[in-house]
Amino acid sequence: MSIYTRYGDQGFTRLVGGGQAKKNAPRVCTYGSIDTLTSQIGFAISQVAKGDPLRQELIQVQQWVFDCGGDFATPDEKRPYKIESSNTEWLEQKIDDYWAAIPELRQFILPGGTPAAASLHLCRCLTREAERNAVDLMEQEESINLAALTFLNRLSDYFFALARWVNHQAGEAEILYENSRKIFSRKNDQ
Repeated sequence: MSIYTRYGDQGFTRLVGGGQAKKNAPRVCTYGSIDTLTSQIGFAISQVAKGDPLRQELIQVQQWVFDCGGDFATPDEKRPYKIESSNTEWLEQKIDDYWAAIPELRQFILPGGTPAAASLHLCRCLTREAERNAVDLMEQEESINLAALTFLNRLSDYFFALARWVNHQAGEAEILYENSRKIFSRKNDQ
């Protein structure tokens, strides 16, 4: 069996369920950006020591992100969607756990720190890009799994909290953005 089909030579790709779309269609851009994110998560995993429980956690997240991409590649629910609200609830619990274990954040920070944390910050950015693409797809009045959109929104928060936690665990100081106003505070605190 050959890896190439020549189907895409004219700028088209196949969707789940047998349909086709141009390679620059909003649906394809959405699941393409999720594919990029999936690869970046793989890189982040490579930055975590074997035997570290975080490695297995990130592999689970990577599995769900792959599922999420599949959901966005599926128009009109031609097969059952895989991402459900329980995936987002799991993320929320992890966010709460990591956020409780790190110092309070009162200013914006610059992404970076350890290689693992810097990689997780990049995952956060790629998640936001995928989310923007998903919103664009939705605005085109295309059918989407709304649970997958919510999952993407929470996933970026997960990567942010996790990147901060990884730096904190390593004793790596965060770099504060010099021109930052106070964040996560009441308006009258500013």
